[in-house]
Amino acid sequence: MTTRNIDLPHLRSVVLAGHAGAGKTTLGEQLLHRANAVSRLGKVDDGTSHLDFEPEEQKRRESLSLAVATFEADGTRVTLLDTPGYLDFVAEVISGFEAADGAILVTDATGGVEAGLEQAVALARNTNTAACFLITKCDKENADPTRALDALRAAFGNKIAPLHLAIGAAHDFTGYVDLVHRKAYTWQGGKEVETAIPASMADEVARRRDQLLEAAAEADDDVLTKYLEGEEISDPELEKCLRKGVKDSILAPVLVGSATTGIGLQALLDAVVRYLPSPADEGPAKAADKSGAAVDVAPDPNGPLLVRVFKTAADPFVGRLTYVRVLSGTLHSQGHAWNAARATEERLGQLLLLHGKEQEPTAELKAGEIGAVAKLAVTATGDTLSAKERPFTLPPLSFPEPTLIMAIEPQTKTDLDKMGPALQRMLEEEPSARVERSDAGEQILRTLGDAQAAVIIERLKRKFGAAIVTHTPRVPYRESIRGKANAHGRYKKQTGGHGMFGDVWIEIEPNPGGGVEFAEKVVGGSVPRNFFPGVEKGIRETAAEGVFAGYPLSDFKATLYDGSFHTVDSNELSFKIAASMALKDGILAAKPVLLEPIMNVAIRVPEAFLGEVNRDLNGRRGRVLGMDTSDGMQVINAQVPQSELFTYATELKSITGGRGTFTSTLDRYDEMPAHLADKIVETHRKEREADSSSGH
Repeated sequence: MTTRNIDLPHLRSVVLAGHAGAGKTTLGEQLLHRANAVSRLGKVDDGTSHLDFEPEEQKRRESLSLAVATFEADGTRVTLLDTPGYLDFVAEVISGFEAADGAILVTDATGGVEAGLEQAVALARNTNTAACFLITKCDKENADPTRALDALRAAFGNKIAPLHLAIGAAHDFTGYVDLVHRKAYTWQGGKEVETAIPASMADEVARRRDQLLEAAAEADDDVLTKYLEGEEISDPELEKCLRKGVKDSILAPVLVGSATTGIGLQALLDAVVRYLPSPADEGPAKAADKSGAAVDVAPDPNGPLLVRVFKTAADPFVGRLTYVRVLSGTLHSQGHAWNAARATEERLGQLLLLHGKEQEPTAELKAGEIGAVAKLAVTATGDTLSAKERPFTLPPLSFPEPTLIMAIEPQTKTDLDKMGPALQRMLEEEPSARVERSDAGEQILRTLGDAQAAVIIERLKRKFGAAIVTHTPRVPYRESIRGKANAHGRYKKQTGGHGMFGDVWIEIEPNPGGGVEFAEKVVGGSVPRNFFPGVEKGIRETAAEGVFAGYPLSDFKATLYDGSFHTVDSNELSFKIAASMALKDGILAAKPVLLEPIMNVAIRVPEAFLGEVNRDLNGRRGRVLGMDTSDGMQVINAQVPQSELFTYATELKSITGGRGTFTSTLDRYDEMPAHLADKIVETHRKEREADSSSGH
């Protein structure tokens, strides 16, 4: 249980972020257990974790969504936001940074700097979030905490400063040296005991402390002067610089530890309380009032209500569970809040403090606190809650555009009815996924990658009983012509009573960018005016179905110039059929071509991968138009056929170790190379033959 009435300076909210497998969840479990917030220690590997509680997470043994857990340590309430390290689930990490005041960036002592950590560091920088690094798994085979520290400094610069130095590595990892106070701690009999600094480490301790001093001195001009002049800097001076430096994001200290043994965890908690900011340090939130004017709203439990919604979980039993961070004012259970963006008053049910999968009812959530509320009617991720008499809005959350595209359909007839509502509910908790209709008429699911798509499909079935199957989308090709032709269509049918008769001559010519255009220049009444609409309908309907490849025919002009009629047997339908026949023949004589959508693509990659990405683009019939640089990344601007991009999100990740991203927009339709177009025409012909033979 958590005690109430903790003031702003004694609150900390911390996002755990880093690459998949770095040990964030295990670390969170240990901290919760040490603080007696949970009665037993959960483990990721045996599926008992409090923070990975969705069945898909337990099956895969990894975090797939943001989990929130609150505990108390030495009079400070700490709320952890454990995030997935898989790049497909970056929306959860963005939500975590939105809700937290500080970050612990976790990296594994056995590896280098990976894409998930780079992404977390970029988010910390973009949101100006104060951060500490923790090198975990220092006791694992092949662990080298010192190499991991140097890799961090090489990747992110000298602002990354060692706070602790590991004593030993891998199986010999026994403790650490605190470089601020020059004390050593080793693990003895299940607890940390202060010991003498090993003599063999004296030079290394001096060198690393100097790295810490150099980074920390940037926070205080007087101390910087002393440092540059070679004067001794006292422990209290260094401590003061560290507090200011971390809170102002001037530096990020690096700690070491092992979540499995517990070494370094108390020191990590001390660092969270000592260095990471409280809501009181964070200053006012930037909101807009009802006139749209910018207002600063200070973090005050007695101030006006301002609440950020940072995550939504769709639960088939509880309904919506809405995760909130209170920035100002106090939210009361069974009270009301106003959602200005949707102009709706929400009735609040029971407010909850979260301890992973366990929930603790609470009467109120005050400024600086994080919790959840069930069953809000309309509020979604990124919305703002405030008071109706003083409404505010915060800027919406910004999630990356999903670029992996797949067509979806229900597995069976019974899934058809469930699929629509289930997808709607699913999208509430997946703000980075989209469902849309394609130009080819298919339902399309867009995600950030294969893993996100697989999890969405699993959850749709488990939570909402809707089974869906996926396949590669149809490319919305178009048919067109490059030449002119004259064509004749004659339809004659004799039955008992009235027959059918229609006879037309049409001229067909290219009409670039003009869609389908119909004209007539009939002389001498060879086709009476009242049959013109039938002729036009025949042309437009046939064009919509396609003539030679099964795709809409476009960018041509058809002119009716001659024909004949029968006074009794002719009618509009006869002329519609005759026009359709004429168009089908005429198109085949007018140099038919298949057009494909060409996309403008902007690909962001680190410079090291430029050559490989460009080679891969050539294999996709891509044309590079130019290069830019942005935020230390190379941006390749290219044009690529849409058919080559459906799985590009996955392939680009694999080429760049997860670091590459891209966006695409339709530029134009272009003629497809003949050898590729022929394959599509041939496939269409075979499908038509199969359909007609099965129809007999």
